[in-house]
Amino acid sequence: MAAVQPLAHRENEVRGRFAKACRDYFWGIAFLLPAILVFCMFLWTPIAKGIVYSFMHVDFVNGSAFVGWDNYRTVLASADLGMAVRNTLYYMLLGVLIGFWVPSLVAIAVSELRRGQGAMRLIVYLPNIVPAVVLYGMWQWLYDPLGPANQILSWFGGHQVLWLTDKHVAMLAIVIAETWQGFGSAALIYLAGIVGIPKDLYEAAEIDGAGVLQRIRYITIPGIRHLYVLLFILQLIGTSQGFLTHVALTGGGPNIATLTYMYKIINEAFTSFNYGTASALGVMMFLVLTTLSIVLYYLQGRSEKA
Repeated sequence: MAAVQPLAHRENEVRGRFAKACRDYFWGIAFLLPAILVFCMFLWTPIAKGIVYSFMHVDFVNGSAFVGWDNYRTVLASADLGMAVRNTLYYMLLGVLIGFWVPSLVAIAVSELRRGQGAMRLIVYLPNIVPAVVLYGMWQWLYDPLGPANQILSWFGGHQVLWLTDKHVAMLAIVIAETWQGFGSAALIYLAGIVGIPKDLYEAAEIDGAGVLQRIRYITIPGIRHLYVLLFILQLIGTSQGFLTHVALTGGGPNIATLTYMYKIINEAFTSFNYGTASALGVMMFLVLTTLSIVLYYLQGRSEKA
């Protein structure tokens, strides 16, 4: 009996802790539950279905059939897969070299303004609120062989550039258009980070005679260093999935020079109606991006500890 009483006491103690935890976390779980259900319905369920479809010949009329690894063998033997991967890597590289730095430079410039910061923030974010159809039409007009881009080049003695039909220039033209279209949201994130830097640091630097460049180098950039890492990860993930501007401006051309990996998935699914091979391509991308995110977050954690 003496051994039974401590056991019963421990059971009551565990029940009491569980009941207390339920009371403490009930409302938090209740508020999180709708978001969890939405994530399960619109994110994890499609991912699970995509993994299942990647091993099947999908036919919504006559019924689907299990084909094992055939879809993966088909996509790996595809003639344009290598080109799509190379184009995506090149697109990601241009996005990092051009699009990644523009928002931070703009945010730092705006933060150094003594007047008119509110108006400049609105101007910076303006391209994000313009409808995509209008933006694509505007860039097609700008990139027209007789359009403003070539006219500006001619003023400086440059030659006419076939922005959207030259395979050596088309990807660069897409990256320039997307940089202008999307840098506003990232710039506001950097501005929010700069606002969080204590003003005492800037005041002390000005008293010590520090100039603008010195303040930026020794206060602003170190203060938003964590944002650089986060937005770099988001930049890589976002550019690896890019296809909308490619569809609107070049259609993957010229000669599949702007065909990205994601664009190939879209073509497989909604042009060729090969949902099985499209799912296999999607699963391969999911695995690569998951691995990349884990590695980058691990490196971020190590840099923060250092």
